Amino acid sequence: MAAPWQLLLVDDEQALREAIAEQLGDHGFIVTQAANGTDALAHLSEFAYDIVVTDLRLPGADGRRVLEEARTRYPDVIAIVITGFGTVKDAVELIKQGASDFITKPFQFDALLHVISTALEQRRLRAENDYLRSQLDERYRIEGIVGTSGPMRVLFQLLDTVAAASTTVLISGETGTGKELAARAIHHASPRRAQRFVALNCSAIPETLLEAELFGHVRGAFTGAVGNRQGRLEQAHRGTLFLDEVGTMSPALQAKLLRVLQEREFERLGDSQTIKVDVRLIAATHADLEKMVKSGEFREDLYYRLNVVPVRMPPLRERREDIPLLVQHFLTRFAREQSGAQGSARSGERGQTPLVPKTLSIEAMRRMMAFDWPGNVRQLENVIERMVTLLPKRTQIEVADLPDEIRGAVPVPDVTAAGNAATANGDGVGDGGIDGIDDVEGIDLGAYLDRVELMLIRKALARTNGNKRQAAELLQIKRTTLIEKLKRLERGSA
Repeated sequence: MAAPWQLLLVDDEQALREAIAEQLGDHGFIVTQAANGTDALAHLSEFAYDIVVTDLRLPGADGRRVLEEARTRYPDVIAIVITGFGTVKDAVELIKQGASDFITKPFQFDALLHVISTALEQRRLRAENDYLRSQLDERYRIEGIVGTSGPMRVLFQLLDTVAAASTTVLISGETGTGKELAARAIHHASPRRAQRFVALNCSAIPETLLEAELFGHVRGAFTGAVGNRQGRLEQAHRGTLFLDEVGTMSPALQAKLLRVLQEREFERLGDSQTIKVDVRLIAATHADLEKMVKSGEFREDLYYRLNVVPVRMPPLRERREDIPLLVQHFLTRFAREQSGAQGSARSGERGQTPLVPKTLSIEAMRRMMAFDWPGNVRQLENVIERMVTLLPKRTQIEVADLPDEIRGAVPVPDVTAAGNAATANGDGVGDGGIDGIDDVEGIDLGAYLDRVELMLIRKALARTNGNKRQAAELLQIKRTTLIEKLKRLERGSA
């Protein structure tokens, strides 16, 4: 049996759960334990497990809910249900829901191991699969924004709310988080959707030309102005004007923009005629405008005019659970584009180039989810496009196909706040302090150190393919000490 396999074990009977986990660990599995359905759902949101073994009757969310969540997030996951209340009807129902198998208490460990081994072999023999295809339903997207995580649900609700009004919106977020997509989503859901959405990147145009681009000009207004020209404000009349990187505007242009927001009128360069305009303004920035106001780099009055409704785009590292959705979204899109391009190139041949479905292996997905993505969704999109282009005939992308920086990311199950801080630099040391300590009055040092200790033990087990003796040697402790610590710490995290 190939190893190590990442396995999530969910059972509220502590003694049984720990005994099964111990035996699975001895057979090379990396086991994460959950004492109830709620904890299991939290684990599933953070990590792509190969196998989920869950009791049917659980406190909190039951086994059916855990199974549904596992299959929805990771369609290729092996899901096995254990229950003491098993019937043929239950078995048939759960198999229809996607369970790989069904086993009834009491059972011998060898029976469970046989079920797991059979399911793993069946998955290995499948040449192709529709990994995460079911996640591409439109209800998970707003005008190209993909996500189901908590931060994205909050964002979708906010976008829906502000779309109905004509209020000025300020969208903030790191580069590549999709600020323009959010602005377009607001426009297309608003009463102005029948009118134009006009975008202007303030940082992409030289300062000397930005004013003319925004307000327009008349003939002779400056050297090269050979005729009258509408600016973006006029083009967006009755529609929406999106100003990206508004923080790069010069102070003089900031003052003119403030007047437009106050008076809803402006003049073209070189003209004295006032033009009235009905425009909804949406601005975006990756800079901290509040800090720029304090340092005198940005007008305070303009900042408050723009920041009527603030919208923050979460970086990808804060919504890792959306990465599988985004990966499959881009895989499908670029595979379709590639198929269409090849079909056009061969337009003289009979038939059309078939679409080659693309998937990521589970381990490759783990690396993608472990990577911090400094370039956010745009960087992920570029990585997927590159792999689809370079591997046109491959149906599955493996770890070896990933770029070096992503391939080197270390996936850790059950990533807690402590784990995030400790693995920020990949060496077990945070990059400037304890994660979360700036946001709270204090910290439970004992609980924090327990989480770090548990994370290090799990990493050692992962590195040694579940061999407890070798893991203990890596950590320079006795094997019995490692086993005792693992039991105590997993009980504490349950």
